[in-house]
This record gives sequence, C-alpha cells and structure tokens, in this order.
Amino acid sequence: MNSLIDQLKPFIQEAWNKQGFSEPTPIQEQAIPVVLEGKDLIAQSPTGTGKTLAYLLPLLQSVEAEKPHIQAVVLASSHELVMQIFGEIQEWSTGSGIKAASFIGGANIKRQIEKLKKRPQIIVGTPGRVLELIKQKKIKMHEVKTMVIDEGDQLLVPEHMQTVRGIVDSALKDRQVVLFSATLTDKTEELAKGLMNKAEIVKVNEAPKLTGDVEHIYFVCDPREKVDLIGKLMRTNPEKVLAFANDIGEVNVVASKLQFEGQDLGVLHSDTNKQDREAAVRNIRSGKTNLLLATDVAARGLDIKGLTHVLHLDLSKDVHQYIHRSGRTGRLGSAGGTVVSFVPSNQERDLKRLARDAGVELHKKTFYGGKIVEA
Repeated sequence: MNSLIDQLKPFIQEAWNKQGFSEPTPIQEQAIPVVLEGKDLIAQSPTGTGKTLAYLLPLLQSVEAEKPHIQAVVLASSHELVMQIFGEIQEWSTGSGIKAASFIGGANIKRQIEKLKKRPQIIVGTPGRVLELIKQKKIKMHEVKTMVIDEGDQLLVPEHMQTVRGIVDSALKDRQVVLFSATLTDKTEELAKGLMNKAEIVKVNEAPKLTGDVEHIYFVCDPREKVDLIGKLMRTNPEKVLAFANDIGEVNVVASKLQFEGQDLGVLHSDTNKQDREAAVRNIRSGKTNLLLATDVAARGLDIKGLTHVLHLDLSKDVHQYIHRSGRTGRLGSAGGTVVSFVPSNQERDLKRLARDAGVELHKKTFYGGKIVEA
C-alpha cells in the first residue's frame, strides 16, 4: 500500500484495500497532507480524478468518534451531490463509530432535526438548509474544526456567496476551510481566499486521461432528428447513458417524446421534485433504467459507476463544459466508455475545435443497418 495511506487509521486502510485502489491519484497525493496539517486549501483537479476522497480521507482521519458533536461540515451544490458524498462517508467510515447526516433543501425539516439528535460528527448539506438550521440553533458550529466547500465554483457565486459566508463565519476563528473544484476561475479563487487564512493552492491541471479508453464520436444531424438518433443509439444496447441538454425545456421535450416511443428513462433538472430526482439517480445506478437525461447543474459532481456513454445533445458552450460532461465516463477504475455528440452541420467546426482544445481525437459516425459505422 502507498505510504500516504499507511499513515491513516486502520478502518481507512481497510476500506482502501476493499475498494481495490493501488496508488492515490495526483490530487489525493497533493491535497491529503495539506488537509491533515490543518491548513486552509484551494484545490483544483478535473472531473473524475478522485477529489472527494482527497478531502474525505483526511476528514475521517481527524474526526474523533468518541466526541458526540459536529466536527466537520461539507457543503455541496445539489441534492444529488450531497447524497453521493453522504454515501461515500458511510462507505469509508465503516467500523469507525463515526456518524454522518445529510441535509438538503426541500426535505422535511422536522425529520432533519431528528437526525441531529443522533449526534453526527460530520454533516453534509446544501448551503441554504445548513444555514437555516444554524440560525435555528439546531446545528451548533462551535466545535467544527473543518469545513469543505465541494464544487466550489458552483457555490462561490452571487446567489450562494452570502449563505456560504454565513456558515463559515458561524464557526470558530481557527477553523479550517478547504475548497475543491474541477474548474477554478480567478474570481472564485479570490472569493475563496476571502474565507480562508493563508490558503495553500493545489492545481492538478491534467485529468488522468480524458482520451485513454474513452472514444469520442459525433453525428451530424438537424435538431429535429435528435430523438430518432437517441432511439437508434439506445437500440445498440448501451449499458448506461447520461445525456446532457443545455436547458430544462429541452430535457422535458426530449424525455416526453422518448417516453411516448416506449423508452424507459430518468430525468434530472432543478425543477424535478425530490422523489423523482432520487428515483432517477437510483434507477440508473442500479441498472433498472439505462438512460438519464440531465442538465449540467443537476448532474454536477454526479458519479455513476459503470457509466458507458455520455451524450451531448447540444454543443458544449466551452471546453470546460465538454470536459465536465465527458469526464463522467471512463472514470477511475472503469473499463472505458464512449462520448457521443449530436451537432448540426453549421456547428461541426466548433465541435472539432472543442475536441482539439480538450486533447481528444474525434470520429464522425453514422447509423447503417442499426449499427454505428464510420461516416
């Protein structure tokens, strides 16, 4: 095992072995020691490089299971990401006695207050709900040692900034604040520094491989042909497909047309109600459905094990978005995947430029006899 992991508590080493990991990823190598030292940290690393464990392992290392109060707070931008992080905490804290609880907006607040009576040491939640519970004096921040802002570029934005600052300021002056993000603008970095004390900055600019075992293909089509093409793609029996559209309206229109044709699928966007969102993610993870249509915001940070295809229904607005979306397949430890783009002929050149900027080789395809072939 790696010497970095050897320094961690036995339950973490056990979970590491059970997961079958060998070496920590570059972001884990660089970030874990900084977080363990108690320093503030701003960390950037592309999608699919193991950022969650880069803050979770040192967090679990430093939490004292015998003390029944909140010691760490993790903030995330969406319901799905909160539940995903919560699941990871449960998985990696097995046998440690550490308790965690999740808090998301829109859920029954009374039921969430009940969770706090179980004395969790780690809480993970969306900022609005966490601040609401702090103001009601249900979440007590005076023993919190570490705060994590996950997908920081989504949270340090005008609509969330005040809320995040309110949460950070409610903790002790000597708290540790760490921020992780796949993309980091100068603005986000400056805002993050304003919440921190002499923050260390770690940037891992290369994904392990966005190319690697992932094939990038595209089809030229008119917008009205998209639904027909998705149907053809689904008839090739892909295991799990995550399809991105640029707005909620398009997700809904495409979903209803596909459902009318008998396609089983899930839908994920900010207007979907909590139960339907949870069911959509659960069903694709379990394999009950093999197609999930989503907007970028809803699928932010979402990790679906065994995702074989990412489908861009629209051209990404920039290379970061293309990488974010595409990085959902071929993630750490998976057997590879396929990234599929649908573009009208007048955007073909733009797509090629995006692929070039992302460092991937692009292949033009078409359907012939129900099979995907070279165009």
